Amino acid sequence: MGSDSTLSLPSSSPPCNNRSSVPPTFTTRIFSDVAGDIIVVVDGESFLLHKFPLVARSGKMRKMVRDLKDSSSMIELRDFPGGPSTFELTMKFCYGINFDITAFNVVSLRCAAGYLEMTEDYKEQNLIFRAENYLDQIVFRSFHESVLVLCSCETQEIAETYEIPDRCVEAIAMNACRKQLVSGLSEELKGRDCLEMWTEELSALGIDYYAQVVSAMARLSVRSESIVASLVHYAKTSLKGIIDRNCQEQRKIVEAMVNLLPNDEKGSYSLSIIPLGFLFGMLKVGTIIDIEISCRLELERRIGHQLETASLDDLLIPSVQNEDSMYDVDTVHRILTFFLERIKEEDEECGYDSDSTGQHSSLLKVGRIMDAYLVEIAPDPYLSLHKFTAIIETLPEHSRIVDDGIYRAIDMYLKAHPLLTDEERKKLCNFIDCKKLSQEASNHVAQNDRLPVQMVVRVLYTEQLRLKKALSGDSEEGSWVLPSGVQSRAVSPRDTYAALRRENRELKLEISRMRVRVSELEKEHNLMKHEMMEKSGNNGGTFLTSLSKGIGRIATFGGENRQKVNRKSRSVSERKSSRSGR
Repeated sequence: MGSDSTLSLPSSSPPCNNRSSVPPTFTTRIFSDVAGDIIVVVDGESFLLHKFPLVARSGKMRKMVRDLKDSSSMIELRDFPGGPSTFELTMKFCYGINFDITAFNVVSLRCAAGYLEMTEDYKEQNLIFRAENYLDQIVFRSFHESVLVLCSCETQEIAETYEIPDRCVEAIAMNACRKQLVSGLSEELKGRDCLEMWTEELSALGIDYYAQVVSAMARLSVRSESIVASLVHYAKTSLKGIIDRNCQEQRKIVEAMVNLLPNDEKGSYSLSIIPLGFLFGMLKVGTIIDIEISCRLELERRIGHQLETASLDDLLIPSVQNEDSMYDVDTVHRILTFFLERIKEEDEECGYDSDSTGQHSSLLKVGRIMDAYLVEIAPDPYLSLHKFTAIIETLPEHSRIVDDGIYRAIDMYLKAHPLLTDEERKKLCNFIDCKKLSQEASNHVAQNDRLPVQMVVRVLYTEQLRLKKALSGDSEEGSWVLPSGVQSRAVSPRDTYAALRRENRELKLEISRMRVRVSELEKEHNLMKHEMMEKSGNNGGTFLTSLSKGIGRIATFGGENRQKVNRKSRSVSERKSSRSGR
């Protein structure tokens, strides 16, 4: 048996009547002294072969040769797995010629062997056995090899028949889990994420097989952090470039990414392992390519649960409808609603008697973010009043300590929408709490001609009351906290926090007022010293009278002290007068 090069013959050529007319360009003639007796056509390419090696190992070839008519020596194989190149390797195996089985050709060889029925019934250690042995002993024990084989399955639909993709998926997940365990026990790999090594490799998979791999990993308890890292890398790799609204593949990828996201543990929303930037990126892309509404709501829910960590740029989602406003305000409104639902759930779980500082801090952060968002979208001339006010109404009043931000947003909206009616202007301004405006904002309101007159009057009246109370020394604590320090039942913990901030501001104002009065008393004291030096001797009584007045002024800080000092000053004056009479 030799190893001369076999011949490729056209399908209309005779088997081997004229050897000189056959160009030696394709196949290998195994038996140099025996002419080929059968022609096999695979996808338009012809192979001149011998019946005996084929029928000895292939059940399909045995049946087809048996069914040949006496006048025919040609067999045609349609839709052969792997095409002519894989058929040539299969024929080499039949002829006993050595070649390498690799991760790149094992799927094609296994499918071709199944197509040709090369089972153990016809020959021991047939091609099916050899291919399966390579898969079990080499491929499925290696993460890298399993990924390569799974990639090759994408071009071989028949591979599903032999469950090669399913076995590859399980092998990849098992190898990933094994590496995770090794990294946890090995000092050399300590602190490293062992799965970083395969995030790049998994990006080569199609979305269908990739989704199966990630689901298998989650089922085998691979770390969620590693799965998220792989999802982020896959999304960046597969969605880079131009986003096409009509691209079904991109829509399929985004929807799969959303469904593969691991669930956050309850109560740890702000510490989510899923990057907020990734969620916003998926949402913005999903808005453009119009993903399923369920996927959009899931992204919005996840974003809402960690909204306090968002930035203003994250919330500026472009609107995809030309006739609508510049930004997608409805989406942001739904995100805000999901955030408030989370706060409500946490309040119900913890109870109002427990420490809710964390929830209140998150609410204040979101309040500042939403005020900045309102300022950003207010100048849009196409933004409807309904959408603008929906954001304002959704946020509770205790989410803001000061209302300067919302005042600025409303002022900018009034400037960009001069055609609003007086009633609409009043409705907008009713959202502003004049008591929460800073001095600078109040001064701006007093000079703002875009605001309704009622709004200006309210602010001026509030400032007048504030000034009156500051001058009289009265405290506003009664309207916020009971004198005993116990929280009023009518005031929520968040309102109490805002009240304490306001009370602190009033105390600072009172301290400033006291400093002014102390300064006046110091001036008066200096004046008294000067009078004492001028009127020493004969005008002692006058001096004591002035001194008593000064002490009386000092005692205005406490009523009882003032009375004691006045009584003492009168007794001293009487004793001094009696001595002068003697």
